[in-house]
Amino acid sequence: MTTEGRIGTYIHTNGKLGVMVELNCETDFVAKNEVFQQLLKDICMQVAATRPLAVKREDIPSHIAEEQKKIFSEEAKGKPANILEKITSGKMDSFYKEKCLLEQPFIKDNTQTIQDLLVANIAKIGENIKVNRFVRFEVGEC
Repeated sequence: MTTEGRIGTYIHTNGKLGVMVELNCETDFVAKNEVFQQLLKDICMQVAATRPLAVKREDIPSHIAEEQKKIFSEEAKGKPANILEKITSGKMDSFYKEKCLLEQPFIKDNTQTIQDLLVANIAKIGENIKVNRFVRFEVGEC
């Protein structure tokens, strides 16, 4: 159970973009660890740079996922039903990889996802780590 952790922040140099991330772990000792702190900073920068909508697929609001699926189905209209389903499914996977934080390629090393980064840090630290939530603010956006 991840009941400890920290909230990290990142404010871009122009002062018009800010991020807050809650990263959880099991003990306060780990939350104070330099490796954990660097991971939190990296995830904050990831959120700032990539604009994810949610931590994981299940967190994407159903109306947004359905809207995307409908758009992708319309784009593939006229294809045979079995091909239409494969095209739509593939495009939905791409959508999730772009919009779900854990599935995104890490901005500092695109050979690994944020989930891979978490797993590597869990192995390094020896304790469960979880991105609980995040928020991204940008001047002029609602």
